[in-house]
Amino acid sequence: MSGRRTGAAGGASGRAAGDRRRDFPPLEPRRGSRAPFAESWWGRAWIDALERTSLNTGRLSRGRTYARGGHVLDIAVTPGRITAQVQGSRSRPYRAEVRLRTFTEEQWDRFLATAAGQAGHLAALLDKDMPQTLADSADRAGVRLLPGPGDLEPHCSCPDTGRPCKHAAALCYQAARLLDVDPFVLLLLRGRGEAELLADLGRRNALAGAREALAAEPGTPVAQVLHAAALRPLPPLPPPLAPPPAPGQGPALPDAPAAVDAPTLELLAADTAARAHARLTRGAARGEPGGEPDGALPQGAGPAAPTPWQDAVRLAATLPTAGVTSAGRRLHARLAAATDRTPAQVGRAVAAWRQGGAEGLRMLEEPWDPPAGPFDRARPALAAADLPPLRPYRNRLTDEARGLQLRYGRDKRWYPYTADPGSTDFWPAGPPDPDPVGALTALLAATV
Repeated sequence: MSGRRTGAAGGASGRAAGDRRRDFPPLEPRRGSRAPFAESWWGRAWIDALERTSLNTGRLSRGRTYARGGHVLDIAVTPGRITAQVQGSRSRPYRAEVRLRTFTEEQWDRFLATAAGQAGHLAALLDKDMPQTLADSADRAGVRLLPGPGDLEPHCSCPDTGRPCKHAAALCYQAARLLDVDPFVLLLLRGRGEAELLADLGRRNALAGAREALAAEPGTPVAQVLHAAALRPLPPLPPPLAPPPAPGQGPALPDAPAAVDAPTLELLAADTAARAHARLTRGAARGEPGGEPDGALPQGAGPAAPTPWQDAVRLAATLPTAGVTSAGRRLHARLAAATDRTPAQVGRAVAAWRQGGAEGLRMLEEPWDPPAGPFDRARPALAAADLPPLRPYRNRLTDEARGLQLRYGRDKRWYPYTADPGSTDFWPAGPPDPDPVGALTALLAATV
């Protein structure tokens, strides 16, 4: 019926990155193999569309050699295009791409109506099979599922103007191996992900079942309810509300002995509100599922999860009254006891976090040796601006007599610190600046 392959081709199941993107690792090389790139009828139709488009059989032959030799690296599939890095003759791979026109909403409606018209179609798709009867029925409905000659649009960053060049041809042949194992790759190229397609088909099958129940026993209550649900069109979802300009302020809780820990609950509520607000604004602005507040160290993010000390400092920094009001001072004392620090150390760490987030805390606690470059040019720049000379030590420039210090961060910004004249007890003293002259000038103005 379909000639569907039963074995996966080198990770061809793909890693999901959202329902409308799938990433595949490089497929295993097939050196010396003369086996066809596709065994399924739809995979062969893909290759036929490629080979009937090309006017240069030599490029196709070299593309097949590249594909069999493992020159096609990670592959990404999104609606309308499939892309990959293809290793050519130079050290840096080329970026190859094949485009295919996506379906319109009206075409999708006709295709899904055709697919839901027979129960066997959904079962076959769930089994990673593409029934030829489905494609034929879709063609009769005016929706051509498989590409034909001229439908595949190859592109590549190489200088070859052939369509396709050998790199794009190699990608096409490897794409056939992916299609061979999973026809949902083809449906994704046409514009819809697997989860949304199966959900839509399931809903259409349920409505079809309701109509059958109504026809069989129109007077039963169940059939009447199903019939009403089938006939009533669902209204579109309302547009999402605009995010507020700032996180909401939680309620003030009573600080009663032997009751809830009010300051801690207020702190956790404020932190939750800040994270939620960041996900609504920053994540949405980037087109991503969510974001994190500045300086946050979410569990599992970055090179390592935050330590209890780092997370305690971050939480305390989110509370504006931490260390100021009596409740805030008690919070500092509790954090100090829980992390084996003094309240002064907690206060200094909170100031560093507010100064520069996680990097600000690193500047407080971790001196480091910056490479040659901006750090070495800072002292001549300060001297040229007639600013006080500072003594270098590791990533720090210090004038102990005046109580001034600049710390150079791994983010290439300068963090200002102050202390009492002659003291080495430096505290964060303002926001970081990418220019050491600007950072020291602001520091001098603040200490006048």
